Amino acid sequence: MLADVSTRYSDLVESVFSSAIAGKAWLATGALVLAVVQVLTASRMWGKLERVVPLSFGTSRRIHRWSGRIALLLTLPVFFHCVTILGFQTPDARVAVHSIAGSFVYGVVAAKLLVIRHRSRNYAPWVLPLLGGSLAAVLTTLWLTSSLWYFTNVRFGF
Repeated sequence: MLADVSTRYSDLVESVFSSAIAGKAWLATGALVLAVVQVLTASRMWGKLERVVPLSFGTSRRIHRWSGRIALLLTLPVFFHCVTILGFQTPDARVAVHSIAGSFVYGVVAAKLLVIRHRSRNYAPWVLPLLGGSLAAVLTTLWLTSSLWYFTNVRFGF
């Protein structure tokens, strides 16, 4: 049954991209771009970068929420591909770092969402920025160890 799901997934992704790995690289790139938007809008909401990001708090908050939702959606096919097709691997340092970072990404997402949902528990003011920054760092590590490697060593294209 898993082979059928993997085949259907690959067929679907390859209807847009040249290969499932190319799809993974481009979807992860989209998520990384949105992670940059997340960092910029969060910084603006926290009163930083007002000259760099000249948006109101409400506009920054809306952009932050929607870019986060879309980024999370972009990571789901990447996650599926990594877990069901590739699995946890450690043949070299790059792949080992990628596998370990990938093991943490949704845990950091869950922690951030729990803190946001339970703001009334009076978390220290540094907790949410730390979790957001950690999530951006994990996504960047994943991108550097997969998509950048793909674009520079295999193929730059769809």
